[in-house]
Amino acid sequence: MITPTEPQLRAALAQFASARIEHDVRPTGVNSQALDDATYTLCVMTGSRTVEEALLAADALLEQYGAGRFGGCVKDKTLAA
Repeated sequence: MITPTEPQLRAALAQFASARIEHDVRPTGVNSQALDDATYTLCVMTGSRTVEEALLAADALLEQYGAGRFGGCVKDKTLAA
């Protein structure tokens, strides 16, 4: 698998989200095809077989990209009170 750049991955995720919302609001043949295309693209980019796997892989990649910006530090996922 060729790893996508962060902007490419973010664009694919945005396209998927937009297609998913449009399909949920107005489920037409055109919107279904757009969602299928966005899902396929995301799966290919992440080397996944299902959209669920692709979203998990995309999250992991984005976390890696973020770690590179912050010197490899893992941010605490708890909220400050």
